Amino acid sequence: MIKHSNKNRIKDKVFEIWGVISTLIGIVLLVIFIGDIFIEGVRRIDGQFLSSLPSMFADKAGVYPALMGSLWILFLTAIIAFPVGVGAGIYLEEYGKKNWLSSLLEINISNLAGVPSVIYGLLGLEIFVRILGFGKSLLSGAMTLSLLVLPIVIVATREAIKAVPPSIRQAAYGLGATKLQTIMTQVLPSSMGGILTGVILALSRAIGETAPVIVVGAAAYVGFAPENPMDEYSVMPIQIFDWISRPQEAFKVNAAAGIIVLLFITIVMNGVAVYFRNRWQKKVKW
Repeated sequence: MIKHSNKNRIKDKVFEIWGVISTLIGIVLLVIFIGDIFIEGVRRIDGQFLSSLPSMFADKAGVYPALMGSLWILFLTAIIAFPVGVGAGIYLEEYGKKNWLSSLLEINISNLAGVPSVIYGLLGLEIFVRILGFGKSLLSGAMTLSLLVLPIVIVATREAIKAVPPSIRQAAYGLGATKLQTIMTQVLPSSMGGILTGVILALSRAIGETAPVIVVGAAAYVGFAPENPMDEYSVMPIQIFDWISRPQEAFKVNAAAGIIVLLFITIVMNGVAVYFRNRWQKKVKW
């Protein structure tokens, strides 16, 4: 018995050491990667870089059209994916019958999150660009990315709703509330922190996608910032790739600066997700 206990302690210690080493390796590699990009590109970031159009001269080139295109894509994807994804999650969790069909649907929604993003691009090309006639516009790109992030939003919504204790619903029903009133006044406020976290993390993925927007027609060069959803556009990942593919060293510095800008947007979005989660956790006391 004592030997068996000692053996388990040794296994636990080995696993703990292995976990610490793996974490440290990941952190060190991440610091080296980000540090190299930061050292190379931070000196290039200034007002001129952020407000200028792309150019064949590296010192005059900027990210303004691509940055505005990314922000437009982010905004449009959010207003499409948020209501549809949250609504679908609420229906499946609160109204959908628990049978083999709902189980099959749940499995397929989870599997859709693992489908290669280029497949969504091909789907968007056929449906939004050709059949619906939106062309190579921001709207086509945003709707394609909305399809990409919908499974993530739906799963995050369902998991957040599942975390609400049944006693909350039972108390509301006991006071005479209808199902809709219970969802709107008790379930959603209690789960909103988790829902918003999932939505923002899904949008963080969307803003870094390249393959789907290339397939649906995002351009490597756009000489203007988009002003409405039907305009042509470029996005930050495509602009960064365009600069990296050029032989001049100065364009690689521009690419590093563009990566820093994109990383900053992503970090801000993740920070907002953490803020909302912590804020709602403090509000909700079960």
